[in-house]
Amino acid sequence: MRIGKQDAPFTSICTSDAHSITVRGRDLCGDIIGKMDFTSYFWLLVTGEEPSEVQKLFANAVLAAIAEHGLVPSVVASRMTYAAAPEAFHGAVAAGLLGCGSVVLGSAEVAGRFYADLVGTVRAGTGTPGEVAAEGVRTLRAARQAIPGFGHPQHSAGDPRALLLLAMAEEHGIVGEHIGMLYALRDCLPETLGRPLPINVNGAIPAVMLDVGFPLAALKGISLLARTASLIAHLNEEASRPIGFIMSGAAAQAVTFDGDTASPD
Repeated sequence: MRIGKQDAPFTSICTSDAHSITVRGRDLCGDIIGKMDFTSYFWLLVTGEEPSEVQKLFANAVLAAIAEHGLVPSVVASRMTYAAAPEAFHGAVAAGLLGCGSVVLGSAEVAGRFYADLVGTVRAGTGTPGEVAAEGVRTLRAARQAIPGFGHPQHSAGDPRALLLLAMAEEHGIVGEHIGMLYALRDCLPETLGRPLPINVNGAIPAVMLDVGFPLAALKGISLLARTASLIAHLNEEASRPIGFIMSGAAAQAVTFDGDTASPD
């Protein structure tokens, strides 16, 4: 049984023969290894084009911004998995990445799609950025959904990573429609939501990356690639300074059982 369209059996990313390996039109050994940094190679792999210096600058910046933030859920899952299965380093990395969802880590993609939809509405001529942003917020609130890219449980005065990325965007002149929509959302929140909220890093990252030309469909890959580096670091530490079972025990102590208990015979 066929699932989906399968009439174009092609790939333009990589091929090889007995003497060479070609990646995106470049000879891997002659043009890439030892000559291209990994961030540029990542951009080339995803888009088919080498990044400009500004694109590389922002790709490096966002990868650094989202890679590490302490014992977040993805890291906890990874370290606890490694504690239980130390033979499965790859499985522990995978366990951390599998939690990349709409609330934590993968929320940059959710925010990016939201901003891109609103930008598309503005392009269609159905309202100003401020009007479209306000309607977008009202729609989310009616559905009892959070505003993607806003608020932070710790950085209530402003996420320093987001503030820096947006300052860099201003400095390098790459503020476009998506950052503009991010600002329009920020500005309408006091009236539509009843209070202001700070832009968080998962709001700044997609706005910046979309404005420098990174594809919307690959946005989640930024978070996945960056967090993989962090997970490897945490697992390396777990091997010599294990805390996986400590975290597991702390979780058991922190949660109170309120179910029925068996009656003694």
